[in-house]
Amino acid sequence: MIELTLSIIKPDGVKKGLSGKIISIFEENGFEIKAIKKLRLTKKEAESFYFIHKERPFFKSLVEFMTEGPVIAMIIAGEDAIQKNRNIMGATNPENAAEGTIRKMFAESIERNIVHGSDSPESAKFEISFFFNFFEII
Repeated sequence: MIELTLSIIKPDGVKKGLSGKIISIFEENGFEIKAIKKLRLTKKEAESFYFIHKERPFFKSLVEFMTEGPVIAMIIAGEDAIQKNRNIMGATNPENAAEGTIRKMFAESIERNIVHGSDSPESAKFEISFFFNFFEII
């Protein structure tokens, strides 16, 4: 089934100049980029986006990290896109990520892990609408 999902290249990936490589990885794995934009999250926006983690000990550092520089938000489409994207990204902790995954190749740590991807159809719907409106999706 063709699904849409959100992928974000986090500030560490943008700063390191990895955006093109990461986008290429998605395209080489059969994803179609349906929308893309570069932006800088405000503290309020980052807190709203990651509200599900509000009670977790890493929430404050996550918000600080996500606001330290620009991000690239993308809607990617493909067969079983949500799970396939998560497989391509690799485990949240790059030490546990499989060889050849984005996080294994490029991430520094569990907190500075280069990319974000929706983890369910419900989160994909919320996350896509957080960054994009209907008219921006091609």
